[in-house]
Amino acid sequence: MDRKTILVLVVTFVILMAWFPLVNKLYPPKQLPPSTNQLSRAFSGTNQVIVTNQSPSPTYLQSAPALPPTFQIEAKETTETLEVGGIKYLFTSHGGGLKSVELRDYPEIILPKRHQTNGIRGVVLNRDAPLPVMAVVGHSALVEDGLFKLSRRGQTIIAQKVLTNGVVLIKEFSPSTNLLLQVKIRMENRSGHPVMLPSQQYIAGTATLINATDDPLQMGVFINSSGNTDHIDDSWFANRFMGCFPGTPRERYEAAAPVSWAAVHNRFFTIVTVPKLAAPQFIATHADIPTSIVAGAKVPGLQAALIYPSVTLEAAGTNSVLEREFTLYTGPKEYNTLSSLASDMKNDVDHVMKFNGFFGWFSKGLLLAMNWLHDSLKLAYGLAIIAITLIIKIAFWPLTQASTRSMKRMSTMQPQMKVIQDKYKDDPQKMNKKMMEFMKENKVNPMGGCLPMLIQIPVFFGFYYMIQSAIELRGASFLWAWDLSQADTVAFVFGFPINPMPLIMGVTMFWQAQLTPPSPGMDPTQQKMMKYMPLIFLFILYKMSAGLTLYWTIQNLLTIAQTKLTKTEPPVTATPQPVLVKRK
Repeated sequence: MDRKTILVLVVTFVILMAWFPLVNKLYPPKQLPPSTNQLSRAFSGTNQVIVTNQSPSPTYLQSAPALPPTFQIEAKETTETLEVGGIKYLFTSHGGGLKSVELRDYPEIILPKRHQTNGIRGVVLNRDAPLPVMAVVGHSALVEDGLFKLSRRGQTIIAQKVLTNGVVLIKEFSPSTNLLLQVKIRMENRSGHPVMLPSQQYIAGTATLINATDDPLQMGVFINSSGNTDHIDDSWFANRFMGCFPGTPRERYEAAAPVSWAAVHNRFFTIVTVPKLAAPQFIATHADIPTSIVAGAKVPGLQAALIYPSVTLEAAGTNSVLEREFTLYTGPKEYNTLSSLASDMKNDVDHVMKFNGFFGWFSKGLLLAMNWLHDSLKLAYGLAIIAITLIIKIAFWPLTQASTRSMKRMSTMQPQMKVIQDKYKDDPQKMNKKMMEFMKENKVNPMGGCLPMLIQIPVFFGFYYMIQSAIELRGASFLWAWDLSQADTVAFVFGFPINPMPLIMGVTMFWQAQLTPPSPGMDPTQQKMMKYMPLIFLFILYKMSAGLTLYWTIQNLLTIAQTKLTKTEPPVTATPQPVLVKRK
């Protein structure tokens, strides 16, 4: 390898390493206009204030001041705790909703087996959120001082508040099976005159981080409207040009079609809100919220709400009650559970797994296969990944074998092909025609080397998305990796993580590149560059999950074995072409 090629590789690697810090330095993110109530603007309505009087008809005034970003209540907060199975629900009097959910069966931090794990709290959903789940906001007339009275009736938590206009707001939270929470919200007019309620926004939860190492890019919001599921994440709000250069940040996302369900999520956990009556509108906002994860810091959060239109409650008696019902799922993004819920509720809540895209079919199949190997054959998840990789390789073996043979035949035909290129270099069309005739004569497919790779791309991306979403791999250990859903970091050197699995993967990729026959007609410099492309992939995948790099490493080793087996076959010579003989 000459010095020029080495210099190009080094410069390329340095640019890749410095690209994102350099872009952020040269093009810092644009700040939103300063505001003390950014969340309030996103969640405030433009409906009229309700004023009660002695008239039989309601009276309307102009819009009241917007709500503060959180409930600024002087009264002391009271809470009620409800524990069902491995779930701990915490309800608050500030907003009368679900403040947080602790999943005790899922530790907040995954530690190696040799470390003591007792005392680690479970994963907390809606952590440090500005507003509790099922808070009713949108207008100050719906909130007033924001203070509810909490009480308990058996396993049902009740939050109640009497508004100054005579409307009583009652919320009932009752646990159900399969990590579900049934919610009934009742607004009853007990005054002697009609009351106009402005549009109501029911908070569907806030996507927050699990711990300090959690990835904000894995958070998002799902909206299922008119049979379609859309996904909004932090990058949508950042609105970066080409994914890198900062644009004007978006403040909120709105959907005007009937919303059958909405969900906020991080990588492995979600809060899904399913209204009994589809909401006509939906809104999601981005916010940086103070957190207890890192003292004195703020972390990104994505808050969602379902919106219902204004309604008039008649005087006490007929048509004086408005009742809405919701089903909340608060738990892991576990496919079997979500698929069962989707079947029971006749909707598509299993789309939270992100298995509804083109690669989703592959992800779903790979996940089911991995779980079957683990549950039925009692294989550890690391061994299950190896077994799946082996099965995939065997399935593609004939195709890969044919591809390797085709590339091998192509390499033996280089001299004859070079003669054709030289003879017809002034007539590209005729040269291509003669090249195709030559390949047909020797039964060589020019796409033979690329086809197996193209077919395996969906499998790779399916594996990637499966591992990104599979809660089963969280905390699953294999060899030195104690969590297959994260990078297998064993040490830090000057702050740089040492991840053995990607390094082994890089070695196998480099080895495989050295064994792969060059493509016909490729420039020698390009051939050298292709052999050192694994360095680029090593950089890209260095911090990926150990499960993904394990799959790729085993895939490389099996490909190397197949290449070596193919190389032991007798060489194939090309059919001589009389047309290529030059006459003197």
